[in-house]
Amino acid sequence: MKLILDDHELFVEFLRDFIEVDLLKSVAPEDVEDITERFLPLFDENKDSDTVKRIRLRGDDESPLYVVALVEHESGVNFRSSFKMLHYITLILSDYEKMMNREKNGIIYRRDFKYPPVLPVVFYDGPGEWTAELNFLDRTQMNDVFYKYIPKFEYELVSLNKYGADDLVKFKDTLSLIMLIDKIQTGDGLSLLSQLPQDYIETLSQDIPDELTKLVSDVVTALLVRANIPKDEIDEITDRIQERRLQEMFSFIDGYDVQETRRVSRAEGKREGKLAGIRVGEKKGKRDDARGMKAEGISIETIAKITGLSVKAIEKL
Repeated sequence: MKLILDDHELFVEFLRDFIEVDLLKSVAPEDVEDITERFLPLFDENKDSDTVKRIRLRGDDESPLYVVALVEHESGVNFRSSFKMLHYITLILSDYEKMMNREKNGIIYRRDFKYPPVLPVVFYDGPGEWTAELNFLDRTQMNDVFYKYIPKFEYELVSLNKYGADDLVKFKDTLSLIMLIDKIQTGDGLSLLSQLPQDYIETLSQDIPDELTKLVSDVVTALLVRANIPKDEIDEITDRIQERRLQEMFSFIDGYDVQETRRVSRAEGKREGKLAGIRVGEKKGKRDDARGMKAEGISIETIAKITGLSVKAIEKL
């Protein structure tokens, strides 16, 4: 997902599809600036999936909008998300103060100075329900007594498992196809993909920009590797994306049983773990995913963004 949000075309589609704010419907890719690297060094914990964007709102008074997106795709819910968002918001507003004061010395002390809005978003495509508090107030002790003095912002939760195939198909954009494929791991199965409406496929065939076909192929490969789809099937799917033959993309996998493949894979992984005297866990899963993507010819930098592994670790695989 981080790889997707790094692309401004797909990021704009994400805002349009999942954030119900009319003002965001007119945002174009050229209105988006990625400023993530300005803030990541200030965090100690894992932040490979964090994204910070500065957006120019058209027809506005030139005040920007900042968007912080955290991607959570692990098996467990991250209960620190609201606090992490608070940290990002304070860093962004402090940075904005410094920038404005450099442009107009002393402006931050004027009565009419206003801070820009910050939109916090958590995208979750893990299994199960997201049970963390959305409002930082609810994460604070004695909030019934001190509620006046506690930050009360709420982050927007985009939970993929709350969107069915019919919901995603209505978007009719490149991102919706990626989300549909992402849902393979959450139990909907490949049968959904072989039964997509014809008009949806035809629209995608015409509308996916040429510059996005390679990115879409890489992301689809990563998702299918994670779902334990055999390499030859992955090659056929990605070839058809590159050739814009989307009508045929999933026709040959109608009877494929992804759950059985995953069950067998888990059983084999456990046997290998016992024989080697190691525990099969999350790190091994990421290495296996990276190894599969590497075999598919995806660049090491792209694999690093998807898995969170270091470039050096991937090179050693």
